[in-house]
Amino acid sequence: MMRYLPIAVFIALAVLLFVGLGLDPKQVPSPLIDKPAPPFNLPELRDPTQRVDNKALLGTPYLLNVWGSWCPACRDEHPVVVEFARRHHLTVIGLNWKDDPATAMQWLQRFGDPYSAIAVDADGRTAIDYGVYGAPETFLIDAQGIIRYKKIGPLTPDDFEREVLPRIGVKS
Repeated sequence: MMRYLPIAVFIALAVLLFVGLGLDPKQVPSPLIDKPAPPFNLPELRDPTQRVDNKALLGTPYLLNVWGSWCPACRDEHPVVVEFARRHHLTVIGLNWKDDPATAMQWLQRFGDPYSAIAVDADGRTAIDYGVYGAPETFLIDAQGIIRYKKIGPLTPDDFEREVLPRIGVKS
């Protein structure tokens, strides 16, 4: 019986590898799904004398989009976020992550500003609280402040149609 143990272990590992090859690495399950969004109260990029406090957003569903002007994938995603915000389906809040504020403002002036508010996460602590692996990442947070969806990587129009809009009750 013990002589078959290495073969059984090999088969079990082969099955796990085969199953893992079929998974999308951008669909990393977040332990924060269906949990309250971590609190933040950060300076507003466009007016650092103002604060962006997610407690003030309770009662309103919103997208929290983590981005930085240094992030090439954020540049790729940005037109999709701009178009989504233009259609006014949902409030879009930016979380500007570890960025130079002046460079971030220039980037927004060049590519458009879809955000209702932009929180500056200069030290990255808020991103850590949200389990951010890298930019861009986006969270759908419902009116009760519960995280309902997380996207790692650039959002696509298909993501909005299949994942975001149904969760907020909007038909495309």
